[in-house]
Amino acid sequence: MFHIVWDWQGLLMLLFSAVASLFCITVHELSHGYIAYRLGDPTAKNAGRLSLNPIKHIDGFGLLMMLMVHVGWAKPVPVDPRYFREPKRGMALTALAGPASNFLLATVILGMGSLLYPLGFASEVWAYVVLFLCYTAVLSVGLGLFNLIPIPPLDGAKIFYAILPDRLYRVMLRYERYVRYAVVLLAVLGVFSGPLDFCIGWVIRGLCALTRFPFPMIQIYFGF
Repeated sequence: MFHIVWDWQGLLMLLFSAVASLFCITVHELSHGYIAYRLGDPTAKNAGRLSLNPIKHIDGFGLLMMLMVHVGWAKPVPVDPRYFREPKRGMALTALAGPASNFLLATVILGMGSLLYPLGFASEVWAYVVLFLCYTAVLSVGLGLFNLIPIPPLDGAKIFYAILPDRLYRVMLRYERYVRYAVVLLAVLGVFSGPLDFCIGWVIRGLCALTRFPFPMIQIYFGF
């Protein structure tokens, strides 16, 4: 009987992780497209990417990585820098919007969790609701931090490009597609997992202090 209960709990945790991943990825990509649109680029809007429909944003392998090692990615939102008045600045702001939305999302979710946490003691259902919020907050912070790494094709590289001289900027763009294969390989090998887990723990601790959500509850499940 114990093994049957444990299997159901494992499936539930997998479901939590899948739904939370889809939610975080959708918010991340929607934010890219929305800021680009506000800056004058209609490319994402015309491609139907200003949507909360996760199917429009899913990259199958990136989602699988999110589920397995909590490091992943979505299908990039199309952006045409020619629409921006200042292309490098526009690309940097568009790139920054994704991670920023993930940190904001985690803050809002933990704020909700701090209100619902006392109800978790009232029933098992509420306890699982609070646990799902924890999963979503941790995955959202992880997605935001991972994308801030200044390596192509991650958002951090596009933010970093904004301070590069034009000549060096063009060189980096030329070799960007080759570097992305190395990033995928490093993610598969789990190279990013250790440093990211450390950073996620500190960010989540700070957000818990800000929202008054009990950090020890997250520690129990994630080991930060």
